[in-house]
Amino acid sequence: MAKTIDTSKAVTVFGAYGHTGKFVVAELVKRGYTPILSGRNSDKLNVIGISYPDLEIRPASIDDPNSLDNALEGAIAVINCAGPFLDTATPLIEAALRNHVHYLDVAAEQQYVLSIYEKFTNAAQDKGVLIMPAMAFYGGLADLLATAVMGDWFAADAITIGVALDSWLPTAGTRLTGQRNPGRRLTFSNKKLVFMSDPPLSQKWQFAEPFGLQEVVEFPLTEIITISKHLDVNAVSTYINLAPMNDIHNSETPPPQPADDSGRSSQIFLMEAIVRSGDEVRRGRVAGRDIYAITAPLIVEAMIRIAEGRIKKTGVVCAAEVFDALDFLKSLCPEHLLIDIPANGKQSFSVS
Repeated sequence: MAKTIDTSKAVTVFGAYGHTGKFVVAELVKRGYTPILSGRNSDKLNVIGISYPDLEIRPASIDDPNSLDNALEGAIAVINCAGPFLDTATPLIEAALRNHVHYLDVAAEQQYVLSIYEKFTNAAQDKGVLIMPAMAFYGGLADLLATAVMGDWFAADAITIGVALDSWLPTAGTRLTGQRNPGRRLTFSNKKLVFMSDPPLSQKWQFAEPFGLQEVVEFPLTEIITISKHLDVNAVSTYINLAPMNDIHNSETPPPQPADDSGRSSQIFLMEAIVRSGDEVRRGRVAGRDIYAITAPLIVEAMIRIAEGRIKKTGVVCAAEVFDALDFLKSLCPEHLLIDIPANGKQSFSVS
């Protein structure tokens, strides 16, 4: 017998049994929403269903539009946690548009995000549906941080993102996504998307503690797309320190392991944004634990604001384009993030 659900609180999680999907399901339940457990593997859905006996399980295949429609029936939004998104996103977005359901995902794939803007902007606007790709550590968090640091500036010469991780134990999904995206990444220069340098640029970066001075290499992901889509900036670039790059390039690096009851790993991260306009520079940072786990409060907070109508527009959008970036980041403090962001270059909001 099908379970009765409150359609004002129902959210389909596609890939609910995956590493990130489990965090998203737990966060939705914590925030008072009702996940509909969906994905391509019925056996894995039944396993996660043991932990959530009151939740409905709806297997679905990206090759079967009817099954996708069933997975989204009665939901206010669908959160896609099942990569590679080059494979899963288009069928799910088409189903979301058919069913007037908002769509969010956690993609880090640049070409996929670009294709979504090209394919679905007009259709989403016509339907009054919001499509938000890349609402994760890469893409969404950097976009929110850069926009908050930019503050009241209408334009900037350059935005540079620096990421420091003490390690990177990649999930199977991260490995598979990397295999499906072997081409050169894009960066943003002279107001245009261009291929990044080969070999990647490198430099020294003075991070806040506990990382300090680090050798970093250029590592652009979806934040290049999200930031350049809505901020008036001449150049956007992203760098990461060497330790996580060594981890992810090592085929023997194990997947993440839980370090507490929440399932979070012990990995720590620090993300800094430097925004330059002429001779003026603004700098801000966010810090926390586990780049996969932090994605859950990010994307669930976004979904809740969308469900409550706290958005500036529909269509294909990125986080800081439709939310107040600083307010959004503050809402995640101090449970999920520590932040230090200037207010128009004059003062600082921080949580320690």
